[in-house]
Amino acid sequence: MDIGDIRKEYTQFGLNRKDLRDNPFEQFEYWFQQARTAELKEVNAMSLATVRADGMPQVRTVLLKIFDDRGFVFFTNYNSAKAHEINSNPQASILFPWLDLERQVRISGQVEKISKAESFKYFTSRPRGSQLGAWISEQSQVISSRTVLKTLMNQIKEKFKDGQIPLPDSWGGYRIVPESFEFWQGRANRLHDRFKYTQTEQGWEIDRLAP
Repeated sequence: MDIGDIRKEYTQFGLNRKDLRDNPFEQFEYWFQQARTAELKEVNAMSLATVRADGMPQVRTVLLKIFDDRGFVFFTNYNSAKAHEINSNPQASILFPWLDLERQVRISGQVEKISKAESFKYFTSRPRGSQLGAWISEQSQVISSRTVLKTLMNQIKEKFKDGQIPLPDSWGGYRIVPESFEFWQGRANRLHDRFKYTQTEQGWEIDRLAP
């Protein structure tokens, strides 16, 4: 299928150096709030790229749940494929594709587990069904049918029918600690605005990149 004729001119906004915050976390928060105001669907969805031990890159969509000046946190099963990849190579990149605003944000850095206390705090804020689901899903493992999940869910509901659901040992958060940010704003004629923040000993260095 030839789809080369699918194209769109990006004309909504521009991005100038004078408009950027010196701190990339503040710039991200500013753009994130604009994306929320625009009521973008799944505004906290981000593509997470990791690398397998054999060098094959892997990418999937996860949800950002916490961000501050320490980094960007998502939650997963610690026995999942992505967790094994992070354990063998604790580096990752994330991408926020805010396409309705003709924007992207790309962030790369080191990955670390958050504390069990932080994971528990978020876990208790989840709907009860999601808490139960964290106990039964051996994420990324082969299963014979959906019936297996339904059976396990009924069993875990019975097990925890009274009282608080505890945090599974195999579930928790990872924090991506940024080493670089790139803010991308679409422009006409594919002459996009791109600014990269790189962490140095003196602070964050900002460079304009060619489109």
